[in-house]
Amino acid sequence: MDIRERDILIWLSSLNIGNHNIRKLIDEFPNLEDLWYSKKEKLENIGRFKHPIINKILKNRNKDYLNSLLENIESQNIKMITILDKDYPEHLSYIDDRPNVIYMKGGILEEDNLAISIVGSRKSTSYGKWAAEKFSRELVEMGVTIISGLANGIDTIAHRTALENNGRTIAVLGTGIDKIYPARNKELYKDIEKSGALITEFPIGTKPFAYNFPQRNRIISGLSMGIIVIEAQEKSGSLITATHASNQGKDVFALPGNINSVFSKGTNKLIRDGARPLLELEDIIEEINEFKELRNKSIIKNKVDNNNFSDIEIKIIECLKMQPTHCDEISYKTGIDISELNSMLTILELKGIIKELSGRIFSIS
Repeated sequence: MDIRERDILIWLSSLNIGNHNIRKLIDEFPNLEDLWYSKKEKLENIGRFKHPIINKILKNRNKDYLNSLLENIESQNIKMITILDKDYPEHLSYIDDRPNVIYMKGGILEEDNLAISIVGSRKSTSYGKWAAEKFSRELVEMGVTIISGLANGIDTIAHRTALENNGRTIAVLGTGIDKIYPARNKELYKDIEKSGALITEFPIGTKPFAYNFPQRNRIISGLSMGIIVIEAQEKSGSLITATHASNQGKDVFALPGNINSVFSKGTNKLIRDGARPLLELEDIIEEINEFKELRNKSIIKNKVDNNNFSDIEIKIIECLKMQPTHCDEISYKTGIDISELNSMLTILELKGIIKELSGRIFSIS
């Protein structure tokens, strides 16, 4: 078997030497095949790696171990994606400390680029549960993918609501892909695999160590165009995820709450420090331009499903899908005579499909 660079990345990941140390090895060995054949003395002389890491590399650097590793992963129907692969998630490729290897069940689609994270307290209140359901449902109805961490509480509600409304959802795990945590989410895990994706940077067999979860939070925010924090105590993993999102240049939305509630102290603090208060879906749409287009398409689809339109009306609607347009430009793009167009615009307004802005500019209503 020829040893490829991606195989070496998967091999390094399996040794539990950490993403940061793998990046250092890539810096020292731009061609990772050189690492496979490098002698002990060279590894020691670099001076950047502790002896336990060097010993792990030397002890497990053999084809039998590598073959057994890859066969074991593939036998469990686990997909492996490395930073060298074309299908590496686009949004993750832009973040600092991006994972070098991702283990996945299910699949990530192109449409999942339009995603938002919803996170919050494991011990959510009825208010938090209501809000998580509301925004998850409204977002998936627009075609937005929901990303969360499969934890109890808000995460579980966000995933489950997305699935119940025929939406897409991605769960980022703090364990190996073969470990379901918490155990009570076994059925949810299986459902997400069918209608979304389960991903992790941790090698198979990794248990739910406490320090894994803050680490995986940068992936939750990294996959998203923004993050919603529903409820969070003053010190919580959700706030760590919000910090990652902010550092990655993502929009952060926080649900305002009772100032006397321990579960709203974190979200209220986020708002005080600059997060956008989340009062309604429009607060998100105003900040993320790509969601505006989704919203317009969703409105049109819902209305078209319930109305009969002529070919001319459909031409006008298609013209207005992307942005508000002046009636003269609509006439030019569609080839509809301006006198006939004015009549059709009035009819579409009466149907509630479009609306006139100032100066004879029209948009989807």
